[in-house]
Amino acid sequence: MSDTTLPDIEAPQEQTAPRPRSMTLNMGPQHPSTHGVLRLQLELDGETILKCRPDIGYLHTGIEKEFEVKTYQQAVTLTDRIDYLAPLSNNLCYCLAVEKLLGLEIPPLAQWTRVMLTEFTRLNSHLVWLGTHAIDIGAMSVFLYCFREREDILRIFEMYSGQRMMTSYFRIGGLALEPPRGWQQRVRTFIDAFPSKVDEYEELLTKNRIWIGRTRGIGYMTIEDMLDLGVTGPMLRAAGLKYDARKNFPYSSYDQFDFEIPTCTEGDVYARYQVRVEEMRQSARIIKQALEGMPSGRWTADAPHVVLPDREKMKTQMEALIYHFKIVTEGFRVPAGEVYQTIESPRGEVGYYVVSDGTTHPYRVHVRGPSFGNLQAVPRMVEGTLIADVIAAIGSMDFVLGDCDR
Repeated sequence: MSDTTLPDIEAPQEQTAPRPRSMTLNMGPQHPSTHGVLRLQLELDGETILKCRPDIGYLHTGIEKEFEVKTYQQAVTLTDRIDYLAPLSNNLCYCLAVEKLLGLEIPPLAQWTRVMLTEFTRLNSHLVWLGTHAIDIGAMSVFLYCFREREDILRIFEMYSGQRMMTSYFRIGGLALEPPRGWQQRVRTFIDAFPSKVDEYEELLTKNRIWIGRTRGIGYMTIEDMLDLGVTGPMLRAAGLKYDARKNFPYSSYDQFDFEIPTCTEGDVYARYQVRVEEMRQSARIIKQALEGMPSGRWTADAPHVVLPDREKMKTQMEALIYHFKIVTEGFRVPAGEVYQTIESPRGEVGYYVVSDGTTHPYRVHVRGPSFGNLQAVPRMVEGTLIADVIAAIGSMDFVLGDCDR
């Protein structure tokens, strides 16, 4: 019998539990439910989200830098394009900031018209939000209803400015044009019918079991987390904080209007829906007060070195022609200084920081966009939830990517 060597037998190794396998998924930037060019990097365990990382910058336009090569009046057109669903809100914030530097006193007619049209902007924005948010979750009819009313609002904007979206109607020193003839009837027709339209939206959604199942308890965040992350606007009020710049720091005669600040305490997707629907009712209330109490008088400040003269005066008075030529070709000088102005936009608190070096161009303009702060809350809202709930959660935030990238 030959001498053979038997192979060594390995000792059985201790078995360990298999490591959980995760998958990384890109949601966006082409996904229709990300409401613009937003990319979410999701790390998934099955359908549960382990981690979420928002990625922005796909819509970067360099608008803040462009301010530096425009005259102060030319820069109004840039503000329309920062938040393209609420252009008049950005018009107003920028104009108020520059008017502070100039020390301009705006006549009551211009102030009240600004309030009325800014509230129309809030309605316009909330209608786009509600329609798209509903269609994301599967309620298609609401989208058609909301855009029916939005079309009427865009026609009012067109009546005032000649433009449906990028109106640039608010100008430094007042308004671009005199309020059009017949605006009272057009506004009254809309505002008398609008509350019943909001009732229709609520009949479709508020007690709908599918809507409640997809929104209640989803995307929950505490007030403390929101404040830490810089969240403002309806999201913050849906968590119970009664803060609104129109009430806390009134501007442009908002202190002369009677309205409430809607709040909820649940801090979820359903609460944000309730807050925004009630905000539409309050905006309609403000518009009706502006319609019934609109002052008369000038629509621009008495500042010939800032405001373009009337066309007829320009044709007959040499001084008016000179002012027109200088403002159009060179712009007007703004005293050196810096100012920070905030207002309440449909998405939250907008802030414009404007620095003047005494020339006809802004030295620096920085925009505190509410969408940028609100988007920081996405990981906290969706981590630990199902991937289907991401759509409802980010839809409830109502962000605009142009407001983030600037």
